[in-house]
Formats: sequence, C-alpha cells, structure tokens
Amino acid sequence: MRILLAEDERRMAAALIALLKQERYDVDHVEDGVSALMAMESDMYDIAVLDVMMPEMNGFEVTRQARRKGIKTPILILTAKSQLDDKITGLDSGADDYLTKPFQTKELLARLRALGRRGTNTLQDDTLSYSDLSLDTAAATLSCSSTGQSVRLGGKELRILEYMFANQGQIMTREQLALKIWGFENEAEYNNVEVYMSFTRKKLSFVGSKVTIKAVRGLGYELREKDV
Repeated sequence: MRILLAEDERRMAAALIALLKQERYDVDHVEDGVSALMAMESDMYDIAVLDVMMPEMNGFEVTRQARRKGIKTPILILTAKSQLDDKITGLDSGADDYLTKPFQTKELLARLRALGRRGTNTLQDDTLSYSDLSLDTAAATLSCSSTGQSVRLGGKELRILEYMFANQGQIMTREQLALKIWGFENEAEYNNVEVYMSFTRKKLSFVGSKVTIKAVRGLGYELREKDV
C-alpha cells in the first residue's frame, strides 16, 4: 500500500516515514500543499496523510480541491490543530478522518488500516475480485474459482494486480503503472513494466483463469476476459 505524506516539519516527517516503512507501507513525502495536490492527481496513492499548516496551500484547501477534481483517495488530516471547529472544517472539506498531534502510534496505524480497507473494492477486508479471480492481498495469493487453482505472487505481481483489480474496466498506461509500482520519484524504465506484466500473465495462465491482461496498442494495459 502506497501512502502520500504531506508534512513540512522535517523531523516529524522523518519519524513518520520511518514508522510507516517499518510497517511495510511505501511512502512518498512532499513538503507543501501544491506538491501534495499534484501528487494526488497521479492516482497512485492508496491513502493521503496531510498536515494542515503547509506552505503554498494548506491541508484543508488541498482536500477541497482534490474532491472537486474527483480524486477519491482516502485522506487523513494529521495536525496540531485540535479545536472542534478545525476538525469540522477538515471533515467538511472532504477528509475521511482527522487525527491531532501528539498522537499514539497504535491509533495512527489503526486509522490507516481502516482507511485502507475503505479505499478498496473488497469481498472481505483483504480480498479483491474480478471475474473468476480472487486476490488475497494479505496472503499474496491469486485464486481461480473456475479451476480451483491458486498461486503465490511476488511483490510486484501483487501490486500490479491490486492496482488493476481496483481499476476494473480502465486502461492503465505504462506511466501510471510505473509510478504506482515503482514509486513517485523512481524513474522505472518502461521495460520493467513489460517484464513484470509478462510474469503476471504467466500466473494468470497457471491458475487457468479466463482473465488476461490485454496490451492495448498505443495506450497501455487492461484487465479483461479472454475473447471467446
């Protein structure tokens, strides 16, 4: 799961990044509101954690503009502004949750888990489905109901399928996949996407699914049922 952290206080940001990476989250960090909004427009984050008092644009305004643009990424406001009116402003702006500093680490992690569940299309907390496939993200396992077969997935294969399951019916460009899987600041070469797409297709073939990943010429990749 990839998290966008928008926090301009560097010590706080460093502590949060260390905590989240210890919990096996992928984290990208920005220090101002304009950069936060631009990053959210990339549609590569599962959760955005926003401070309120940031340069360029405050967290409330980032949230308002993100929602106006149709960005549905779950947003957690994490701030020292603890007055009731501030909380109401944050939630009315479109935030999904609001946590004040100082906070207990366990509470922050619990709230992130809750937002992560809210932000995915699930059968159960950790299961995504498409056609005859079920993807258990916690166990990194892909199962096919048509054949009863299942297979373990590597980390990149899991992230590719998780992203494509959550965007069913849409064509994912190579740029989108590179950003989502390899990260906001990582210039992954396009052949990395193609290599891991090949690995992922082999897993779909192994379980005998009627689903494949179709390459759409000049556009990208789409999860779809095989042509009969």
